[in-house]
Amino acid sequence: MMNDLSHFPLLLVGFALLLGIAIVLVWQTVMAGRRERLLLERINETLERRVLDQHRELLRDLHEGLERQTDRIGEHARADRELLQNGLTAASMQLSRAIETLTRSVEGQLQTLTGQVNTRLDEGLRKTHDTFTSVMTRLATIDEAQKKIEGLTSSVVSLQEILGDKRARGAFGEVQLEALVRNALPPNAFAFQAGLPNGNRVDCLLDLPPPTGKVALDAKFPLENYNRMFDSALEQAERKAAQTAFRADVRRHIDTIADKYILPGVTADGAVMFLPAEAVFAELHASHPEIVAHAQARRVWIVSPTTLMAVLNTARAVLKDVETRRQIHIIQEELGRLAKDFERFDKRMSALADHIRQANKDVEEVHISSRKISAHFQRIESARLDEPGGESAGAISLCGGVVGEA
Repeated sequence: MMNDLSHFPLLLVGFALLLGIAIVLVWQTVMAGRRERLLLERINETLERRVLDQHRELLRDLHEGLERQTDRIGEHARADRELLQNGLTAASMQLSRAIETLTRSVEGQLQTLTGQVNTRLDEGLRKTHDTFTSVMTRLATIDEAQKKIEGLTSSVVSLQEILGDKRARGAFGEVQLEALVRNALPPNAFAFQAGLPNGNRVDCLLDLPPPTGKVALDAKFPLENYNRMFDSALEQAERKAAQTAFRADVRRHIDTIADKYILPGVTADGAVMFLPAEAVFAELHASHPEIVAHAQARRVWIVSPTTLMAVLNTARAVLKDVETRRQIHIIQEELGRLAKDFERFDKRMSALADHIRQANKDVEEVHISSRKISAHFQRIESARLDEPGGESAGAISLCGGVVGEA
């Protein structure tokens, strides 16, 4: 198609050249003169006719060439369209196959991905369920702890209410003292609210063996001024005054116990003041040694719940030792009976040992006889007697020998 189109410019050039020649001829004819005008006109007409004929032929040839070129272009266009259509068809088929392969691959990957997603979702749901269960369990535990905290809060509030009242505070100290004494000592070693010859009643009276005797225990709880000593809302002067009042309260309790519960000839020469709070006991011994010295001078021993347990354990050990001494004769009698029983057991054991030794000796002798008899039987079975009657005689002789040895 490119070769056919290449002739078209040549035709145009040829046409242009012919047109130029005609113009030159016309120009020469005009310049030659009028005398030759007619000739020239004739020649011009002839030339014009020829030019027109040539022009028409050229145009006809050009038209025919254009038609042929158009036909060739159409054929080439059809061929190109067919080639393009075939290429598009092949590309479409290849693209379809590629899309199908890609679709299968994508479907496989999607299935794999779906399986992985489902697996991870199942694991996530399981973990979420486990976490939710754990959270619910912990929430239940927290709820139970919250209930316990609320109960403890109410108990603390109740305890604060109890400790805020003097009588309730005294009753609390007496209850704590009673619980400690009952857990440590036997029932016959103490008495609560025991009366004394001077008309007073003591919270607890211990009945210990001589030379200690009866020891009075009285519970005191100087808490109001103690709390004021550490109240940050108060001024320094007020806390100082509370400290002075606290020392005065403890001193007054010591003097009261010494005057009421230490009776010569009736009770021991000392008494015990029980402080139900370890903090009060620690503060007294750490910051107020003069009060402790005053108590020792008045023969009043200050104890807390912890130190009271040590005192009560010591008292229990003393009671146990005294009871053991009281029962020592019974223990001696039982040991004597046990000695006699052991002596009889030793005699019977010696006799049994003699019987066992004799039985062992008899068993050994029987075993020796059994071996000898077995050996004789083996010799009898393996013996070869050549003489007639020799077998019976040998058997009798062997039997006689066996019987004699046995």
